[in-house]
Amino acid sequence: MHDQVIDPTEPTASCPACGRAHAADELRVPLPSAASVGTLGEARTAIDGLDAALATLLERRAEIAAVVQRLKPVGGHAGRDPGRERQIVEAMAARAPSLGADRLARIMTAVIEAGLDAAADAAEAPR
Repeated sequence: MHDQVIDPTEPTASCPACGRAHAADELRVPLPSAASVGTLGEARTAIDGLDAALATLLERRAEIAAVVQRLKPVGGHAGRDPGRERQIVEAMAARAPSLGADRLARIMTAVIEAGLDAAADAAEAPR
């Protein structure tokens, strides 16, 4: 497991764990196990790191979702695809079984709606 973060300000960096070079547009984050966290401070630090990575991923997801909205014949909330959203949730549930499909569906509904709202705001913003 990669347990060190690659400096995203470097154009390319070598991973200390495997030695492989990674581009600056790759996100490398520590994934601490619950068993490795022994204090409240360690737990909060671990959560802060995961939250920072999650925020970065959500921002990138919103950017890509905005492209999808521009490419679809009907974009925005009217162009939502429930079948595609189910596929997303099912794939995520396989990676996060403790959360399960029902909880992930609620999370992803919020993520998708926030992304659609952000895309609409960006489209309406003066250029």
